[in-house]
Amino acid sequence: MKTIMIVHTENASRRRHFARAREYGARLILVKHNPTWEKDYVDECINVDTSNTAETVKAVIDSISGEKIDGIVTFVEHSVPTAAAIAKALNLPFVSEEAAQLARDKYRMRNALSKGGVPCPKYQLCRDLSEAKRICKDFGYPVVLKPIIGGGSMYVRLINDENELQTHFSKIQEGAWQGFAYDPLYQLSRKEYNNAILIESFIDGKEFSVESMVYENETHTIAVQDKPLPMDGPYFDEIFFSTPSRLPKAQQDEMIRLTALANKALGINIGATHTEFRLSSKGPVILETAARMAGGPSYRTVLTSTKFDMVKAIMDLSVGEKVDFNITERRPSGDVCFFAPKEGIIKRIDGIEEARKMEGVIEVEAYKKVGDEVSVAPKIFQSQGHFIVTADTF
Repeated sequence: MKTIMIVHTENASRRRHFARAREYGARLILVKHNPTWEKDYVDECINVDTSNTAETVKAVIDSISGEKIDGIVTFVEHSVPTAAAIAKALNLPFVSEEAAQLARDKYRMRNALSKGGVPCPKYQLCRDLSEAKRICKDFGYPVVLKPIIGGGSMYVRLINDENELQTHFSKIQEGAWQGFAYDPLYQLSRKEYNNAILIESFIDGKEFSVESMVYENETHTIAVQDKPLPMDGPYFDEIFFSTPSRLPKAQQDEMIRLTALANKALGINIGATHTEFRLSSKGPVILETAARMAGGPSYRTVLTSTKFDMVKAIMDLSVGEKVDFNITERRPSGDVCFFAPKEGIIKRIDGIEEARKMEGVIEVEAYKKVGDEVSVAPKIFQSQGHFIVTADTF
């Protein structure tokens, strides 16, 4: 039996990923700080503060005591650099530490993508309000304020004019760092960037994502997903994904081409990637690429549509197994995420059982329960739950 290590950071939307990993038939070792529900899906836990990469690598080596580890995977963006460091120490297939950091550090990512010929928004680092005003005047409004090591659209905000910049800059800047204090890149990045955040020009147009797998340096597209609902700010909660895309083939092909360029530019040579675009009047513009598969419900949507199991695929690649990337089915499927209407403590959750009985609904999942605390944008990186739907037509 193979032994596979899963490096994880708290994320309730990944329960289905863990359930599928459990079915894979390998011995699973979890690396996570204070695991809770994850323990039900693994054979062993290494409880370590994963925000410190060096300590995590040491704890892993000490814990396994020479035991052979066959593969390493992660399902969450914030754990990619730590998993890369462990993989290097154990000589396991995974993206390099450099690629892992490029896929997490959004300023370095922008530099690498631009150098690699991938169309990007205008972008610049900014450390204070006066500098922000100068950059915004140069770019022209609207602009987007964005954390350097963020994820899940947390503390990402659209700014339409100088009044909004004056009102929101300090709050976004503070959250862009304090909100990610658990991240393994936090300490070094905050010192290096001196509290800077990114300012990017806003790309007007609909959003799309490309889900891909990289094997032997070749990018294989699994699905192109539409985001049919408007995403015009001020925050960018991802509410609705659907696949197959309804875009003309030529536009999909261009996003697929740029995804392969992006993977190459970042040095991603193995595993899953999740690449987001906006379709401008001049063509696709990349928003960012993550060296991991799509978040919670999108995994299930792609699986429902294509029958291609991305969790199984990354497990296979982690232990050196070949993967068949031939996809013959693309059934219209989608995921809709739901969010609490305001901050506070959940008093009641209605409609779950009724939704499960609706035609076309194949999954409904709430990540929170009554009594749990919930936040709203910009302080959240995921929804409070989702449902998956499928039908003969969009």
